[in-house]
Amino acid sequence: MMNDTENKPQPAPETLSRRLIRACDRAVLSTAMPDGAWPYGSLVMTACDHAAKPLLLISGLAEHTKNIDKDSRASLLFDGTAGLDSPLTGARVTVLGTLSRTGDPALAARYLARHPESDMFVGFDDFAFHEMSVTRAHIVAGFGVIQWFDAEEILFDTAGCQDLAAAENDIVSHMNQDHADTVALYATSLLGLEAGDWKMTGIDPEGCDLRDGGAVARLDFESQVGNAEEARSMLVRLVKDARASGSS
Repeated sequence: MMNDTENKPQPAPETLSRRLIRACDRAVLSTAMPDGAWPYGSLVMTACDHAAKPLLLISGLAEHTKNIDKDSRASLLFDGTAGLDSPLTGARVTVLGTLSRTGDPALAARYLARHPESDMFVGFDDFAFHEMSVTRAHIVAGFGVIQWFDAEEILFDTAGCQDLAAAENDIVSHMNQDHADTVALYATSLLGLEAGDWKMTGIDPEGCDLRDGGAVARLDFESQVGNAEEARSMLVRLVKDARASGSS
């Protein structure tokens, strides 16, 4: 289904890179095999922190995890070309960095909210959360937009946004429990998606994440929010826009 976001001007390449990382729920993970350092590609499910650093939940029994244990360098390819008649005109970003285990409960909560089916793996001893420390990123967004960025150019500076991170779980729970109709309007009226059982799975300074079964969507904010009150104002403004769009 065509929606208004497809007709909007593209953001700056570094912003587009970060939006892809936030919007995609999966990526191709490439690691180096210990015997001869052959590259090994695998599909992984992803989330990210508020800065847009990628998060993974992976098993120690998997080949890619064995590779990371020997050489923590890795790359993640985030593909934003799905559904395009000519995929090579679409945007994709390869993020390079090192992967290390994290025991941060806030990061685990973000990942599990985005991938609720993964909750069953958390109790297994061989599964662990990993976060990528980003070094560089390379975006290709059609013909003419091909660019390298250092980490500080694409990651979001979360200084001053700690209040929003602390309030995230409460905001998401409140929206899903008390304003399910509003979340549905975000998906259908603002993003042009089919009606369904849309849930909010996360909110960060630049937007919020939605999910309906296996489908995910990203609603980018018009301006950044840094705390719970600013987030509330933005969400109210967006539902007004959604209702106005539905009545026009």
